[in-house]
Amino acid sequence: MTTVQLSHAMLRRKLTLGLALGASLIGAGAPALAQTAYPTKPVTLMVGFPPGGQTDFAARVLSNSLAANLGQGVVIENKAGVNGNLGSADIMRSAPDGYRMLVGNGSMTVTPHVFPTLGIVDPTKFVPVGILLQSPLVLVVPTSSPVKDFAQFAALVKERAKAGKGVDYGTPGAGSLVHVTTELMRERLGSPAMNHVPYKGSGPAVIDLMAGRIEAMFDATSVFDPYIKSGKVRPILVTSSSRVASLPDVPTPAEVGLKDFEIISFIGMYGPPGTRPEVVQKLNAAINTVLKEPAVIRSFQERGDQPGGGTPEQLDAMTRAQYKLWGDVVKANKIHAE
Repeated sequence: MTTVQLSHAMLRRKLTLGLALGASLIGAGAPALAQTAYPTKPVTLMVGFPPGGQTDFAARVLSNSLAANLGQGVVIENKAGVNGNLGSADIMRSAPDGYRMLVGNGSMTVTPHVFPTLGIVDPTKFVPVGILLQSPLVLVVPTSSPVKDFAQFAALVKERAKAGKGVDYGTPGAGSLVHVTTELMRERLGSPAMNHVPYKGSGPAVIDLMAGRIEAMFDATSVFDPYIKSGKVRPILVTSSSRVASLPDVPTPAEVGLKDFEIISFIGMYGPPGTRPEVVQKLNAAINTVLKEPAVIRSFQERGDQPGGGTPEQLDAMTRAQYKLWGDVVKANKIHAE
């Protein structure tokens, strides 16, 4: 066997040559990278819920206008499961090149606290791009229900609890924003027993609600809007501090005696860790432009949603604030996944 030994001088010469060669390659590649305009191919927006929910709705409303603004197609991919976490995990593992982005909602800030042992994606690890919309939640019952208003609903919940038959409420998934909102309402009503029925997204839950298989459900105004207009569900409460223009007859928490219960959901766009600043800037500018289009504004506002916009830093601040808020609520109310 032959042993090859290099002197310190030879090692220094090889290292110097390698560094010089690497620097020349980087220098040669930098202009090419800088000249490559993003995007050069279609952009995929990941939605961690099935079609029919608010998050999917927001992504689809914006997709055509974003495609026109970016000069490339925008594809919606639905990957439902674990309250949106399958989609979130997919994007967390994606290349940070701007071609696979997440459209996430407020449930991202709840789920890690409700599933503390499952390795749920930490939403603060994503790169924030921009807020797409904000919306209060609305509590509805089937039109076949004898409940006509929130006072009757509260009375029914307490009456059923005393009889040991809690009211069945649906959610888009355990650990969702809707889940903790309902549990917080239950606490505000004196903690009567209620039965949580989790689904894989809002769409399937709404179908069962209209069929009377569950008795009540919170969700975004945009989720219920067509069913409210068609008379298939009855709204009895909105979680905003003032009444919603699209639901002028529906009371707020303060009006029905629920203290500290103003809750606003949000939907935002996020990139994988390491997403380049220039990609974030391009997408944020596109979002802000698209959200000013009259057709987009009308699509959101007709369903009770408010267009978002603003800076990546604003989405980051909102995400971190709600992550802390819901962590405190989950801990204080001992909320856990079934």
